Amino acid sequence: MYQPELETLPREKLRALQEERLKGVVAYVYQRVPFYRRLLDEAGVRPEEVRSLEDLPRLPFTRKDHLRENYPFGLFAVPREEVARIHASSGTTGKPTVVGYTRKDLQVFAEVVARSLAAAGARPGMMLHNAYGYGLFTGGLGLHGGAEALGMTVVPVSGGMTERQIMLIQDFRPEVISCTPSYAQTLAEEFKKRGVSPEALSVEYAVLGAEPWTEAIRKQVDEGLGVKSTNIYGLSEIIGPGVANECVEERQGSHIWEDHFLPEVVDPDTGEPLPEGRVGVLVFTTLTKEAMPLLRYWTGDLTFLTYEACTCGRTHVRMGPILGRTDDMLIIRGVNVYPTQVEAVLLDIPEVVPYYQIVVRREGTLDEAELKVEVSEPFFREIGQEVLSDEVIEADHRLHALRERIARKIKDNIGVTMKVTLLPPGQAPRSEGGKLRRVLDLRK
Repeated sequence: MYQPELETLPREKLRALQEERLKGVVAYVYQRVPFYRRLLDEAGVRPEEVRSLEDLPRLPFTRKDHLRENYPFGLFAVPREEVARIHASSGTTGKPTVVGYTRKDLQVFAEVVARSLAAAGARPGMMLHNAYGYGLFTGGLGLHGGAEALGMTVVPVSGGMTERQIMLIQDFRPEVISCTPSYAQTLAEEFKKRGVSPEALSVEYAVLGAEPWTEAIRKQVDEGLGVKSTNIYGLSEIIGPGVANECVEERQGSHIWEDHFLPEVVDPDTGEPLPEGRVGVLVFTTLTKEAMPLLRYWTGDLTFLTYEACTCGRTHVRMGPILGRTDDMLIIRGVNVYPTQVEAVLLDIPEVVPYYQIVVRREGTLDEAELKVEVSEPFFREIGQEVLSDEVIEADHRLHALRERIARKIKDNIGVTMKVTLLPPGQAPRSEGGKLRRVLDLRK
């Protein structure tokens, strides 16, 4: 562990620390941020009335629209001159979501990322091949700072340029790699094409995040790179990567660093807090940030919390995998569909691999969904085809039966009809270092 005295803090002491810090941050933003003063006044909540965690549901939610409405620096709680760094995430309306950090915030950022890397198996002296993008995105610099705090050697490769990544991994022989899950798949695939076996690689641990992924992808990355991969979770608005990480011992949920980030899971429709184990929207209150603290930030990520004891000894709550996002949810002919649901169906079909894209169109007044998915290399060799056109699939009973089986399982499990298009290996979209776009919604 990086900070064992904090990572194993007894629950009652952790709760006392959270309550002390919660009272402090509510008073802090009420005094320093006009937006929060107005929001709290409208909710009828005075800072001195917040005395325990039971008062948390009385506080209003902060949503991404609030950040956009206060672009660029309207939510800063310190003068701009005291902000040491600014990051931003891309925005759909052309304006990014801006976040700021004081020097103390950057120390906290490095601290929680160092905890995350240690939980993932990294140790001082190991080399980190950091393939997260640098720049306004928090991933690259976030992992970089935490790795240096842990005492690692950092290779700041950034995203893309796969040929260079392959060369450096083979020449520098790092023990740890950090990137998106989809890009780890890409790297594993490229090594396989070159005839480089997982045993020939030096990498032992992979720290993957920035997009939802599944156990099927974990299995593919672990086997393809010869690593133990763990999920790192974070979002720019809260701090960046390092809000939570799986421990390499269990890999059963990500430990949230609760002394800095106070989590809740709430009902997506009512906003009411949900009990342990129930799936809902993940909400965070920052407890120690100076430049831009947030109260009850609505992440849009769907997951659950568990307080069950972990064999690694850490006492901080664990969050389950991200099952989807409220804003990623597709409504197709009245049915709610998440990409992870489709991926779960594909996991049970050995003739295909988890490279896919969902395309949604509107034909007249009706929505039409198409699932493009790759067949596995062994199956592709078995059928002996060079192309997989509709004519070929209709003529080959094995391909026709596979397409029908996938469509039927999606209909039975999710309740939506999808046209299934089978692709040869290598034809589905691949990550080039950034987040992979699994859904193409052409109705907009």
